[in-house]
Parts: sequence; structure tokens; C-alpha cells
Amino acid sequence: MFAKELLSDAVPPLKTSDTIQKVFDRMTELRVNHLPIVNDQQFLGLISDEDVIETLDYSTPIGSLSLSLHNAFIYENQHIYDVIRLFYEQKLSVVPVLDIKNNYLGLISINTMMEYMAILTSAKEPGGIILLEVDNRNNSLAHISQIVESENAQILSSFVKSFPESTRLEITLKLNRTDISTIVATFLRYNYTIKATFNDIKADNGSLDRYDQLMNYLDI
Repeated sequence: MFAKELLSDAVPPLKTSDTIQKVFDRMTELRVNHLPIVNDQQFLGLISDEDVIETLDYSTPIGSLSLSLHNAFIYENQHIYDVIRLFYEQKLSVVPVLDIKNNYLGLISINTMMEYMAILTSAKEPGGIILLEVDNRNNSLAHISQIVESENAQILSSFVKSFPESTRLEITLKLNRTDISTIVATFLRYNYTIKATFNDIKADNGSLDRYDQLMNYLDI
């Protein structure tokens, strides 16, 4: 997915002639902390609530202010992961989108981003979640997928979390089944560490405990 596919015109840009009062009014109305400033399609930067909060004269045009966010934008052909990174790094509530000629096209709001994240992670789809802990030297997504598919299930989404100064990885799997007890048992049989499971309709039936007891018995 490219940035241009999430464009919205729900937040109109400001002009340099607009006043600080208009900034406050629009931020309050739209519930955002940042607004783009655009003159004749030219993107000049983002104005934040911190840029104007100390100005006492609300009739002051924003063109006379120093902006803290000149380079907070994304190009239309950049991947959506770049948008997510910019939201995170700059702590933004909106991300402006430009074309290759640096013309302003629109923006992506944090609300739009969250809606897309729900789709990207299949959060709105029913299904169980398994949180695995593996060593990065033994991280084989192909093998993990084979285990899931061997139980007639599919991975709807997955993502990996790494840890500084550690070879440990956390892999989160969203599956298309709510009964994941047999899948969990298979992961355990292959010596995977299960940190947690969620949305498993059979999680409280004791099957995992019985499996652990069987494995302990076989080790005797």
C-alpha cells in the first residue's frame, strides 16, 4: 500500500495569512495537534500547538512564526510503513503527503492510520492470537507457517518484535481460527516457547495443562 491510497481531505490546510486564532479553532474542531500550511499547493511545513501556545496576540498571522516541523511529510509513492514510522518518530497527529514536485496533495490523519492498522493486522477479524518467543538464529517463518497450516489453519497477519542487546524475538500470529489449542500443542511439541495466547475459545478447558503433564510424564 502506498501513502496516496490513504489520503484524506477532511483536514483543510492553512495559509500563511491565517491567524493563530484560526489555528486554535481548527485544532479544537478537528481534534488534532498539527495542521499543514500550504500556499498555492506549496507545502511550507506543519504548525503544531506548541508553535503557537506562547503567542499572546491571537490575531498574529502564522506566516510570521517559526515552525518546528518543516520536513515532516511523506511522498505519495512511499510505503505505508514509512508513514507509520513518521507518525512514531515525530509524534504527529497528521502526516502531509506530497507529489514528486513537492506539491501538497492531502494528508493522512492518525484516525485513518489506526483504521488501516486494524485492517493490516486483521484485528477486526475473528481468530486466535499466539505470541511466540524465539531466538533470532532459529527464526523460520516458513516453519512456523507449516505448523499452522498442518492444523488446517492460516496466518492472517504476523509481526516481529526485537529487543535491544538481545537475540530474543517475539512473534505475534493472528490466525483464522478461534480454537487454537491443537496449534499451540503442536508448537510446544516442536519446542517453541508460547508466551501467551488470546481469543482461544478452548483456552480454559485444561487441554494445555494436560499436554504439559503428558510431556512431563514422557520425560520421566
